[in-house]
Amino acid sequence: MMTKASDAAPDESLYVEMGKFVEELTAAGVLLATGGLEPGGVRVTSADGEITVTDGPFAEAKESVAGFALIEVRSKEEAIELARRFRKIVGDGESVVQQVFGP
Repeated sequence: MMTKASDAAPDESLYVEMGKFVEELTAAGVLLATGGLEPGGVRVTSADGEITVTDGPFAEAKESVAGFALIEVRSKEEAIELARRFRKIVGDGESVVQQVFGP
């Protein structure tokens, strides 16, 4: 689950609610990792064998991912339900749920 950057400043109640949510997911064994991501970043692209590195921030910084939660659940529906609960806690904004492939 990823969340996009927002202009809203968090308040103390948000930290309390998120703390409870994180504790619940950790106790249930579904939360594997969380973290915030720097807003700028570096873009690495390749075209015709040439590699280009560009420092951020980028023009559409509001579209960048601001944080993530890596969860292990039994179904897509369960992941969506956790994302819905997250959005209810943090309010307006956008999150993206994507499956991670691999071991």
